[in-house]
Amino acid sequence: MAKENRRKNNRNKEKDSTWQERVVQIRRVSKVVKGGKKLSFRAIVVVGNERGQVGVGVGKASDVIGAVRKGVADGKKQLVEVPLTRSNSIPHPMIGRGGAAKVMMRPAAPGTGVIAGGAVRTVLELAGVRNVLAKQLGSDNPLNNARATLNALASLRTFSEVAGERGIEVEKLYAAT
Repeated sequence: MAKENRRKNNRNKEKDSTWQERVVQIRRVSKVVKGGKKLSFRAIVVVGNERGQVGVGVGKASDVIGAVRKGVADGKKQLVEVPLTRSNSIPHPMIGRGGAAKVMMRPAAPGTGVIAGGAVRTVLELAGVRNVLAKQLGSDNPLNNARATLNALASLRTFSEVAGERGIEVEKLYAAT
């Protein structure tokens, strides 16, 4: 019985090892209570497997390690599938919104790299996007920018999905443009 549990735990560790976590921001926050101020930490964490899945999580706890752990758990719940092209780029230009933040993304030629800043760069790298141009517009809040990027990545569609929705073949879709 104990051996079976160890095997299951090893399998779970192997599954979790494919995920990468990056902390975008750790902030000390306080809540005013009857006895004074209660201090805690808020961590914004991006979780991804660099193969088309990424999520952004927020964790809050009285210590940094606990906040990061909660952020990772939250990020795994918020996972988004990202359609990638052969050149590890996005299929088409997209604008994502999150709060007051707007993130504009465009596909780029192979060898361009990830041209983005802050939380947007972290989200794109952990999603597995290698060639993209991105610009943060509006807010400079890392959480809102990460959520705007996630919103844009979730809205991406492949050519085959669009052709299926329209009821035509992919070749005819290319001919129309």
